[in-house]
This record gives sequence, structure tokens and C-alpha cells, in this order.
Amino acid sequence: MSLSTQGNALSLSVPGVAVLTAGVAVAAAGTILGLRRMDYERVPQVALLSAAFFVVSFLRVPLGLTSVHLVLNGLIGLLLGWAAFPALLIALFLQAVLLGFGGLTTLGINTTTMALPAVVCYYLFHPMVQSRRELVALLGAFAAGVTAFVLSLLLVGSALLAAGTEFRGFAQAFVVVDLPVALVEGMVSGGVVAFLRKVRPETLEAPLLARDRLEMSDA
Repeated sequence: MSLSTQGNALSLSVPGVAVLTAGVAVAAAGTILGLRRMDYERVPQVALLSAAFFVVSFLRVPLGLTSVHLVLNGLIGLLLGWAAFPALLIALFLQAVLLGFGGLTTLGINTTTMALPAVVCYYLFHPMVQSRRELVALLGAFAAGVTAFVLSLLLVGSALLAAGTEFRGFAQAFVVVDLPVALVEGMVSGGVVAFLRKVRPETLEAPLLARDRLEMSDA
């Protein structure tokens, strides 16, 4: 689920260039904020989830005559918060450079459509994931997986529509073909959170802001 195949076409129109530029601006701002707010003791966790996103993108899910892939940006958002921006940016960059998947032209907008929903879901559902009630935590993880995926779909579709009416067909195809995968995203996210609650519950803690850590140490 990306704008990789339409990158060159988007760059040929003024609205398309505006969409790509906006994507770069949001991705840059989110990445800077993510790096500033990241607890650097969790850099290995960020790297691990970045690698997981890199790998899972190649796991194709058959869907009728075509196939789609998981992204797990909801799960990444739950575990990383704002650090989802640098994590996803690195994964998408490596996919573009090493494997030709995605593309540098659309790196900014792809990062934005993946990471922004991840951060939104962090704020919406992270408190549920930390609940002492198992059912509440699983529902929160499921909702984060579904919501992040749907929001990413809507952002991709909106970006295509904003680039021009000639991309309307692509926008509709993105939503119709990929939408059923949202349920799979939710189930996988719920399963991973259930596993982490049993073996590594500390990974589900809210990542401390760097400035908050300094304030706590001064106190």
C-alpha cells in the first residue's frame, strides 16, 4: 500500500508535485519530532520494528485475483509513538534503495501516510493496551491495527485525489482492494500485543519523552 507506482506521474503535474512536497514536509517534521522525543534506550526496539516493517511488506496476502501486504503501522505506533516516523522512514528508504520498492520520489508521502496514522493510534489506543484487563488490551490492539490501516488507505486515496482527477481510479482501487486487509492487521496486532504482555510487558510502556526524563532526573 503505497504511492510507488504513481511517483513519476505525480511529479509531472503541479497538484502532484504539491502532494509530494507536502508529504516531504510532514515526514521531515514528524521524523525530527520523533527523534527529539525518542527515549534513546529504546533505539534497539525502534530498529527491530523498522526491520519488521521492512520484512512484512514482502509477505503477500492472496485476495481474489490479486494480493496485498501487511504494514503493521498500528502496532508500530502503539510501541513507538512519535518514533514511528524515523522507524518507518528508514524502512521505506531501505526498500527504495536496496530493492527498488517504493521510490525516493514518493518517500516523503509514503512515510506520512504510514507514520501519521501510527501516531494517531498511539494516542487513541495505547492507554487501552496498558490496561490490566486482557480483553481491553486486546481490543485496543485490534482497533489500533484496523484504524491505522484504514487511515493510511484514506490518506493514500486523498493524496491521489488531490493530485488530480486522473488518479481517481487509482484511489478507488487502493481503498477497495486493500480495505479487507484491515481486519488481518487488527488480528495480527492483537496477537502480538497478547504475546508481549506475557513475555515482555515492558515493551508496551509509553516511551518517555527525552525532556520529561530530564525533568524527572532534576526533580
